Amino acid sequence: MAQTAKTKPNGPVAAGILAAGIGVFAMGLLTTAAAVSAGIAGALNWYGPVGPLSGKSIGAVIVWLVAWVVLGSGWRGKEVPFSPVYRWTLVLVALGVLLTFPPFFDLFA
Repeated sequence: MAQTAKTKPNGPVAAGILAAGIGVFAMGLLTTAAAVSAGIAGALNWYGPVGPLSGKSIGAVIVWLVAWVVLGSGWRGKEVPFSPVYRWTLVLVALGVLLTFPPFFDLFA
């Protein structure tokens, strides 16, 4: 008698991976925005001793969590093509890392 392997849908895992890429991109975007605009840097200063880093990091975590909840809810119980999710995650992480480098965001200052 042959056994059939039951697989679980990959939607929740894909949601977590893509949400991580979105969170990294959000961190890069907030970092660049704070470097370019003193007003944005001031708005991101949520805790004085830390400065704008507090708003950048907390904001990126909020974006990551919201993305994870939204994608996870939408992809719960579904099989998602993983290759595009992986590619988009890599692109978002690369852009997010690029946006955190001073030589890059200094181009906009």
